[in-house]
Amino acid sequence: MAQNKKTEFPENIQRMASFTKLLSHPARIAILEVLAKKQTCVCGEIVEILPLAQSTVSQHLKDLKEGGLVKGEVEGTTSCYCIHWENLSQAYHEFSEHIELIQKFKIKDGSCCE
Repeated sequence: MAQNKKTEFPENIQRMASFTKLLSHPARIAILEVLAKKQTCVCGEIVEILPLAQSTVSQHLKDLKEGGLVKGEVEGTTSCYCIHWENLSQAYHEFSEHIELIQKFKIKDGSCCE
């Protein structure tokens, strides 16, 4: 049976991978932009703005919520979602720090692949 090796990596790398995976689909980035502009949103409004089916938007919102980038409540047939700003800021900060760390190893006069 195949073994998942993700847990073999440090937690900060696992968090960064989860964050980038959440943002790896253009629909999720578009949903975050819609939520940021509206500050709060009903799922149906997102469907009216984006070229996606209700079920697709719901799945992406579920993924974003499970990943901690979105908060939301379901009341009857109405769903209300908003960005979890604290988590988004923390993920961005960790991602930025990690990219800066990687860039410290950059070769000053080009690349080894040139």
